[in-house]
Amino acid sequence: MKNIVENYINGARKSSTGGATQDVFNPATGEAIAQVTMSTATDVSTAVQAAKEAFPTWRDTPPVKRARVMFAFNQVLQANTDKIAETLTREHGKTFEDAKGEVIRGIEVVEFACGIPQLLKGTFNEQIATGVDAHSVRQPLGVVVGITPFNFPAMVPMWMFPIAIACGCTFVHKPSEKDPSASLLMADLFKEAGLPDGVFNVVQGGKEAVDALLDHPDVQGVSFVGSTPVAEYIYKRGTNSGKRVQALGGAKNHMVILPDADLDQAADALMGAGYGSAGERCMAISVAVPVGEKTAEALMERLVPRVKELRVGSGMEPGMEMGPLITREQRDRVASLVQSGVDQGAELLVDGRGLVVSGCENGFFIGACLFDRVSTDMEIYKQEIFGPVLATVRVESYEDAVALIEGNEYANGTAIFTRDGDAARDFVNRIQVGMVGVNIPIPVPVAYHSFGGWKRSLFGDYHIYGTESVNFYTRLKAVTTRWPAGIKEGAVFNFPILT
Repeated sequence: MKNIVENYINGARKSSTGGATQDVFNPATGEAIAQVTMSTATDVSTAVQAAKEAFPTWRDTPPVKRARVMFAFNQVLQANTDKIAETLTREHGKTFEDAKGEVIRGIEVVEFACGIPQLLKGTFNEQIATGVDAHSVRQPLGVVVGITPFNFPAMVPMWMFPIAIACGCTFVHKPSEKDPSASLLMADLFKEAGLPDGVFNVVQGGKEAVDALLDHPDVQGVSFVGSTPVAEYIYKRGTNSGKRVQALGGAKNHMVILPDADLDQAADALMGAGYGSAGERCMAISVAVPVGEKTAEALMERLVPRVKELRVGSGMEPGMEMGPLITREQRDRVASLVQSGVDQGAELLVDGRGLVVSGCENGFFIGACLFDRVSTDMEIYKQEIFGPVLATVRVESYEDAVALIEGNEYANGTAIFTRDGDAARDFVNRIQVGMVGVNIPIPVPVAYHSFGGWKRSLFGDYHIYGTESVNFYTRLKAVTTRWPAGIKEGAVFNFPILT
């Protein structure tokens, strides 16, 4: 009998009222290893009610005491990093070392949340008028929701709930149904750290659970990371029901390689940024943009042999550089897009289709693919592939590279590789993209900055984690006070003027 991945509500695991389940697979073997509960609207209401009931006490808990729970949570996460990473590799397929890196980057946000007393400090002005003082405070929204994707089942939730909870909100997490177990493991560890019941809850499931969360009147805010079509749907539905929403969408990240760049460094960067985690990252570099034919030829000479030699296999096998894709359907979709690139005239220099991994013959594997001479009208350029496919678009000049990026509907991340400080500075200042790297291929900000794209890569006004998240999960309240001390005055009917 397969393990059932259940909900976590008010400090305990609970089955769905509907009884429906869905298989969870090990992508490396293709084997169904568990079943996940598919929650109903009733299950969602139960979780939201638990969070609602826990909110008043948690809101009134002094920030320093909330921070101490975060410190304890940080400690148990550190002690269980390998256990969480093994869970990620088993259900997602990424290599164990990659999974450990994901957990560590998530823990960085928990560490940031430990400083919440400082981050919640308001402002104060004495004597703004005779006997009148003014101050402002940030107060928690209430019950908030995080809807997270399959590609980072530990890190992305930790972009959300540590800050929300440290701010005094209570939280309902809806993880991906493809790799749901990490959510329960983190819930257990949070309880071990001393978090009161009801403050953190997990509802498993699919669209029914998502819609119920978006429509629930007691949910005040929604955070989402995923594809652009779903991000737009969540933003519109959530805001239409009066909620504050931050919805981070898809990407098509370009890396510009100028003629003066260190091409060995650039090739190293493209290998990791293009094929790490099998390309299933919203910050993956999926488009290489060498400037000039000479640069392009030299880059391809370096990339082709390395892509062919990439070590692909089960994520738990030592030395593997890339694992499988998350599902059989995603593997087949990526293979179909590769074929479309061939049909539309791109040069497929390395074809990873048909890869069979010994001992994992039923796994969802596709090898690394490398395209050259891709044009912007091709599907492999227009679509977010979310797989190990790197497309090379050759351009003649730096200005052509800038125009290429500016013409794309996505604006999540980008990078430039160069030794020219003037070119790099111009690129950083001009490019209309939310996150920019200079000789850094995946410019994911550290925890005390904030993560988010522009254009159709972000719906809403707030980026995620860092100080932007503190503002998202709190509301500003301005307070003006006067203690008359004997001052008497009659009623004032005009707009108040402070004197």
